[in-house]
Amino acid sequence: MFENLSEKIDSALRNLKGKGKINEINVADTVKEIRKALIDADVNYKVAKDFTDRVREQALGQKVIIAVEPGQLLIKIVYDELVTLMGTEKKDISFAGNPNIILIAGLQGSGKTTFSGKLANYLKKQNKNVLLVACDIYRPAAIEQLKVLGDSVGVMVYAEPDNKNAVEIAQNAIKFAKENNKQTIIIDTAGRLAVDEKMMNEIAEVKKAVNPNEILFVVDAMTGQDAVNTAKAFNEKLDFNGVVLTKLDGDTRGGAALSIRTVVDKPIKFVGTGEKMDAIDVFYPERMASRILGMGDVVTLVEKAQNAFDEKEAERLNKQIRQNQFNFEDFLSQLQQIKKMGNIKDLIGMIPGMGKAMKDVDIPEDSFKPIEAIIQSMSLKERKNPDLVISGNTSGNRRKRIADGSGTSVQQVNNLIKQFVEMKKVIKKMNVMQGAGKFFKKK
Repeated sequence: MFENLSEKIDSALRNLKGKGKINEINVADTVKEIRKALIDADVNYKVAKDFTDRVREQALGQKVIIAVEPGQLLIKIVYDELVTLMGTEKKDISFAGNPNIILIAGLQGSGKTTFSGKLANYLKKQNKNVLLVACDIYRPAAIEQLKVLGDSVGVMVYAEPDNKNAVEIAQNAIKFAKENNKQTIIIDTAGRLAVDEKMMNEIAEVKKAVNPNEILFVVDAMTGQDAVNTAKAFNEKLDFNGVVLTKLDGDTRGGAALSIRTVVDKPIKFVGTGEKMDAIDVFYPERMASRILGMGDVVTLVEKAQNAFDEKEAERLNKQIRQNQFNFEDFLSQLQQIKKMGNIKDLIGMIPGMGKAMKDVDIPEDSFKPIEAIIQSMSLKERKNPDLVISGNTSGNRRKRIADGSGTSVQQVNNLIKQFVEMKKVIKKMNVMQGAGKFFKKK
């Protein structure tokens, strides 16, 4: 996400590194490169021009503070302008109605139904009693898809497969929600291949009939300027409350994310970062600006870790580590919890300075599979007693059996065991240091 844009902006800002002061010439050169980078990322031309004009104006209007280099100052200016461009601060969903009604709109193929499932899962974790409503009466298997997604996150789906009146279905769903104490209704509507007048009128009628508290427009971030133009057409018809950008984990240039807020004057509220039901993030302009400039996003990384890691499991693991009893069973548990956090390369990119280092490194989604296969091919006794495969008379035979069972080589098993042994040494040193620290405190 935003890799090319980040690289080009970084290259432009390097023009000022080592310069003694800011002047019209070096600022003009830098701003020109930034504008080119934005346009290459499919940012609306007027948005890109206004953005760089503001950066130039601010840069030339400021004196460089002693100990702050011109390059550092311009990074701060660009960061502030990016935050402003994308909406200044995060915007929450409105929860005003009883029940609270959220209408989902967008083009066909934009990821509306998948997002509806993700949003249901997200709100359920906030202790909302959610009902999904299937109002896509045109796309084959749309209702079944929503039911599968609802089942996967434990949320009820209201559907009337034989009814071809979307307004009626929505109204009946609200009645059902009130009778069954459902606090929040998410209505998944039909997409369309183009801005079709008949279909636009239908969703406008659904809006009028149910009077939603929140209308979210879902757009595929990979469509760039087309996404912005479509958003304008939908906004004129629906006056939606916010935008959802899907597929930000793909090869997106970022133009939609940087243009849409300014063009339609509506905030981006959520972004989709994968196919899994928990691959949804609240949109924070300041965090996205930080990631675009290669400054990382530690706050989001910590939040993902907090959501993914089970508190009781973390406490149990901590006890194991303190007692030098960390084993392969614990190792496997940690891998599985890390996987819940999302795409590994994206997670590493949230660490300041690591985005550039990982730019050309390919980390497959299934990179943990060989490790998991090796550990799962061990017996429970071996997992809980690593010494059985680390050393001893039968360790060689055990490793051969584990390699055969996991579909890997003995060398791969040996490498994993070697890494595990090194990890155990580090853990032991940490425990010794913590123990020494307690000893000196007592003195």
